Amino acid sequence: MDQNSSVSPATAHRSPSEKMSTKSNALNDSLKKKKDILGIGKTTDPNKILPITYKWAREYYKKGVANNWTPEEVPMHQDIELWKSKNGLTEDERRMVLWNLGFFSTAESLTANNIVLSVYKHVANPECRQYMLRQAFEEAIHTDTFIYCCDSLSLDPEEIYNMYLTIPSIEEKDAFVIDITKSLLDPNFTITDTKSIQKFIYDLVGYYIIMEGIFFYAGFAMMLSMLRNNKMVGIGEQFQYILRDESIHLAFGVDLINTIIEENLDVWTEDFKNSLTETIKKSVVLEQKYAKDAIPKGILGLRPEVVSEYVEYIADRRLESINLPKVYNAKNPFPWMSEVIDLSKEKNFFESRVTEYQQGGSLGW
Repeated sequence: MDQNSSVSPATAHRSPSEKMSTKSNALNDSLKKKKDILGIGKTTDPNKILPITYKWAREYYKKGVANNWTPEEVPMHQDIELWKSKNGLTEDERRMVLWNLGFFSTAESLTANNIVLSVYKHVANPECRQYMLRQAFEEAIHTDTFIYCCDSLSLDPEEIYNMYLTIPSIEEKDAFVIDITKSLLDPNFTITDTKSIQKFIYDLVGYYIIMEGIFFYAGFAMMLSMLRNNKMVGIGEQFQYILRDESIHLAFGVDLINTIIEENLDVWTEDFKNSLTETIKKSVVLEQKYAKDAIPKGILGLRPEVVSEYVEYIADRRLESINLPKVYNAKNPFPWMSEVIDLSKEKNFFESRVTEYQQGGSLGW
């Protein structure tokens, strides 16, 4: 046989069907090795979830399902009694509760819209899409949470749901996120080259790292501090559930961003990294301003400057999660927040029973 021939002796004696099978297997192996989470290279079939390419996305989906909950499972009678009592809460405590209900009530809708209308269509990988559908469902649950809270406390929905327009510190946060994620909402936006991939990553950082990873966390600290002090325990327990969901949303977003970068290394320039860092630093200023506005005098052991330090600590963690250097080198002033996030079973601060965060199975961190 000609030494330059590409057909081996073993292959030469195979039947046509065996040869086709060999070629098919080789093609499948090639496609498996070629990872293309955005589908730019046309090697990702969004309708074919098996074999799983990104096991981390599948794991997040299973964790989300195991972590299922609904607001109505949480009793609100103590909250209602405390809210209606003239001496139940101070004016500063009421302000903090209202500010956080006002921000989160519309922020959850904003995040859901980003997932359903924007991010989903640009990520072609099917197991990532499966998780994003789960995430969208959870955002709907969170939206329902604030309906439940408003109804239970007989709050004026016009006041609460318009606070993103009437309270400057809330309006500035929402406007900031809308501005830095505007490409996602552009119907003509497509991902075709390095520049458009960078823009998509920038918007994902705005959505996952800043909105869900920074802008939610001062509020989490405030509301869970109420829970630790045996006040507004029903709302506080729901914030625990939301925090747990959002922690998984954030982890998925970090892996999504890092995977896109790994598959498109030419996007990770020094200028681009600097632009991301500067944007995150701007978000920290806005979150600190919001915290000072929500608790101007300080309550429940929370002082505005301590919450500001916590925001800087969180921001450093977010920066490091996407392989950017820390900026603030801040310490965690609320170590109890890590306990809330890190434990799969969290003993309530105000009673002896153990809250199960999931239905069936175990969920490790």
